[in-house]
Amino acid sequence: MSSLQQKDLQYIWHPCSQMKDYEDFPSIVIKRGKGPYLFDIEGKRYLDAVSSWWVNLFGHSNPRINKALRDQASRLEHVIFANFSHEPAIELAERIIKLAPPGLTKAFFADNGSSAVEVALKMSFQYHQQTGNPQKTRFAALSDAYHGETLGALSVGDIDLYSKIYKPLLLNTIKVSGPDCFRCPYGKERNTCQAECFEKLEKTLVPQHKEVCGIIIEPLIQAAAGMKIYPAIYLKKLREFCTAYHIHLIADEIAVGFGRTGTLFACEQANISPDIMCLSKGLTAGYMPLSLTLAAEEIYQAFYSDYAEEKAFLHSHSYSGNPLSCRVACESLSIFEEENVLEKNRIKSACMKELTEERSKGHPYIGEYRQLGMVGAIELVEDQKTKKPFDWKHRVGYSICRIALQKGLLLRPLGNVLYFMPPYVVGKKELEFMVQTAFAAIDEYFGGTPRR
Repeated sequence: MSSLQQKDLQYIWHPCSQMKDYEDFPSIVIKRGKGPYLFDIEGKRYLDAVSSWWVNLFGHSNPRINKALRDQASRLEHVIFANFSHEPAIELAERIIKLAPPGLTKAFFADNGSSAVEVALKMSFQYHQQTGNPQKTRFAALSDAYHGETLGALSVGDIDLYSKIYKPLLLNTIKVSGPDCFRCPYGKERNTCQAECFEKLEKTLVPQHKEVCGIIIEPLIQAAAGMKIYPAIYLKKLREFCTAYHIHLIADEIAVGFGRTGTLFACEQANISPDIMCLSKGLTAGYMPLSLTLAAEEIYQAFYSDYAEEKAFLHSHSYSGNPLSCRVACESLSIFEEENVLEKNRIKSACMKELTEERSKGHPYIGEYRQLGMVGAIELVEDQKTKKPFDWKHRVGYSICRIALQKGLLLRPLGNVLYFMPPYVVGKKELEFMVQTAFAAIDEYFGGTPRR
């Protein structure tokens, strides 16, 4: 263990970690990054196959974004965002609203994804309180959902690993059994079904619809649940349901926005507009903390009134609308527009799918490889026929990712699921290395090369 690693262990409490693990597997101290690669203090190179927690779009130390950040820092680094504004925020809001699904007309700024979700929940709740529906005080969310780790965001999540200990502090959310296409109880296929599982949501919420403010959902992919991919028709049915029962549809596009699913926003694939949309992560291409909560005009108007009526939305963050973050986000949007990113990604996505499916076929411990856009997921199972998962206590995914790191590949497990979410700057060479190394790590863990 190097002196820097020793100091890291002595002084830093890392997120989403059991710190005791760091005693025999210390932090890898990264010195620099370039393109899809990270380099540690010893000079070892790692392919960043998870975009450093799903945020990096255009590679580390991107020249265009570096220049935009330097230019903005030389002019304005920050200003209070109440009663003041600035050009990067105005430009970003205008461009995002024009790109977003129709009907979303206002952008509210915060500084991280969980905060964007908190804003959405408060906005929905207050809207109903101020429009003659005071009985609407609860939210609904899907099973296995993840929306962040502040208390409000945890309340609408459904992954016990993150929320179980805090249940006495959380909101009384209605949890609905969501789609599970890998283990579909209806025996359907995600590419051909009619989202028959939507009936579970209807049966749960129709009797309680009068008390529901909003339903929050991760469109097309439940990310932290193990990259669970479900069909767009589910979103279509949900939009119709929310409209019929005067419930806000809150789309959490924090992980799936900005091209990850193949379109700029996942909701586009269902041709729907949510009432509220949460954005972060890829918004600034991995450079700066920033989030946006987009709202429909009807929601905005419910707060627009004389001051004495006390209808204002009094939610704030010190770094709301930070100029550095906004300028970086604007440059990221320019890269999308000027470098034909979505079209190039379609080619890369097809390459990633072909490479991974070829290696997955016949593998005795792979239950399914699923992919949507630039997100791919390998679900490891103990038994292919029954789809029985490995005991979580065995930490199969974690162990494989440790092996992959030794081989120069940065993966991060979601339980028994290994996933690929690389930066958009990867080429065929990097994709081949990513897939080959991931499978080498899988095979090493299971004691050799399994029968294909």
